[in-house]
Amino acid sequence: MLEIKPVPAFQDNYIWLITNPANGAAAIVDPGDAAPVLEAVAEYRLTPVAVLTTHHHGDHVGGVSRLLEHFTVPVYGPAGEDIPHRTRALREGDTVELPELPATFEILDVPGHTAGHIAYYGQGCLFIGDTLFMAGCGRLFEGTAAQMHASLNKLTNLPDETKIYCAHEYTLANLKFAQAVEPDNTDIRQRMIQSQDRRQNMLPTVPGTLALEKKTNPFLRSDVDTVIHAAEKYAGHSLNNGVEVFAAVRKWKDGF
Repeated sequence: MLEIKPVPAFQDNYIWLITNPANGAAAIVDPGDAAPVLEAVAEYRLTPVAVLTTHHHGDHVGGVSRLLEHFTVPVYGPAGEDIPHRTRALREGDTVELPELPATFEILDVPGHTAGHIAYYGQGCLFIGDTLFMAGCGRLFEGTAAQMHASLNKLTNLPDETKIYCAHEYTLANLKFAQAVEPDNTDIRQRMIQSQDRRQNMLPTVPGTLALEKKTNPFLRSDVDTVIHAAEKYAGHSLNNGVEVFAAVRKWKDGF
């Protein structure tokens, strides 16, 4: 049975180690910095077998080169982006098989935050980089609102029990915004209390389930009346579809 370990990096990043406790094999997800990974690998006595990257931003790939000085492993990454030392380019429909874990991941194209962003889905887990956060989503640096809305809608089709492993600890700030959008949402209120308790105890708020995201993440709720009304109030005019609602909420969050 796999164990997934968070490796904190920078101010609020998580690098994920997907590990097999029986043999110490580990896949490293989005290593923006090598130093904390090397420390964790030594502490847990792990043997890296692969690097999985979701997109090209430096806080996700900046540690790849140094890690390869220590370990000879394949580097997986999106076909549409420039990933350092990438040995296999991935796009939707591809699979990554890691027999040492053992684990198999399906690749999903989820553009929006960046143009070629991908996600890894398997073993009931989704490694989503910066597309979806706990109660939030990534900024639109390269993609469009329509692309991100479509990517998020794609994710909602996964099983509700899917565990979401995103790459940043943004949950409290995202929930504060979610409360502004839906002040009467009791699920958001309860999640805020639980998340505050975890952070006060120096524990991650990640992962969360897709079911919980559907209840508390305004960016997955563009078809919910309370979110539509809040977005229209912010925009100052009626909105015609889910993409327009999403775009208004994303713009609102950008300035929140």
